[in-house]
Amino acid sequence: MAAAAAGLLPALRFSPLEASPFPKPLVGGGHGWTKTRGTRRGLSCAPGFSSSSSFRNGSSPETECPVPLEQQPVNEYQALSTSLPFSWAAGDLGLYCSRLACTGAAFALLVGLPVSAFGRGFIGDPETYALRCTLGAVSTGLLAVILAVLRMYLGWAYVGNRLLSATVEYEETGWYDGQIWVKTPEVLARDRLLGSFSVKPVLSRVKVTLVFLALSLAASIVLFVNVDSPRDAASEEKGGRAVAGVYNDAAARSFEPEAFCGGGSDLS
Repeated sequence: MAAAAAGLLPALRFSPLEASPFPKPLVGGGHGWTKTRGTRRGLSCAPGFSSSSSFRNGSSPETECPVPLEQQPVNEYQALSTSLPFSWAAGDLGLYCSRLACTGAAFALLVGLPVSAFGRGFIGDPETYALRCTLGAVSTGLLAVILAVLRMYLGWAYVGNRLLSATVEYEETGWYDGQIWVKTPEVLARDRLLGSFSVKPVLSRVKVTLVFLALSLAASIVLFVNVDSPRDAASEEKGGRAVAGVYNDAAARSFEPEAFCGGGSDLS
């Protein structure tokens, strides 16, 4: 029995390299080296790609999408939805309106009110002066909010167009090597679904906001102009010599009565 077992031992011996199910890697020059080295960094443009599948056309299946990760439309959408102020438009409606209101109020108080108050000095009656300062501050706040909302619209429109488009324009290393990649059916369906149900509602909300803000700014400017117009008209009716708060005929008559013919005190 011992002799039979000793005779079977040589037959059970095997080489690890011969029994390994994986082929030996190519370490020299040749076609096999280009296969392993030519693989780009892993990109997930579409689901269903497996890193263990066979090579096709000399590249890994992960290279079916050559677009860099940061330039893929789905990743651009995720980055936009988490950055300020673009994330405001995609959030709750009440929170969105409150943030815009706070932004406009901050610019109105910190920028618009000082400029309106000291831009032309303390000229005119107190009521007109206070109304003019208020309208100037409101106009400044509305203008700041319009610029912020316009920036949101441009960002969301850009990402939405890239999601709905059947092709993706990208740059591998810089502006000088722009390329165009045609989306696969799976990627196109996913991107268009995301663009239709996630980006288009945001764009509709931003458009309505822009229209409302533009009308409000136009009304504020019209009121601001009409507040100054009656005062200017009154000055023209008096001959254009009166400057409210600085100069008028009554004050000048008391100092230079000889300059006014037919009026003032008798100097004879």
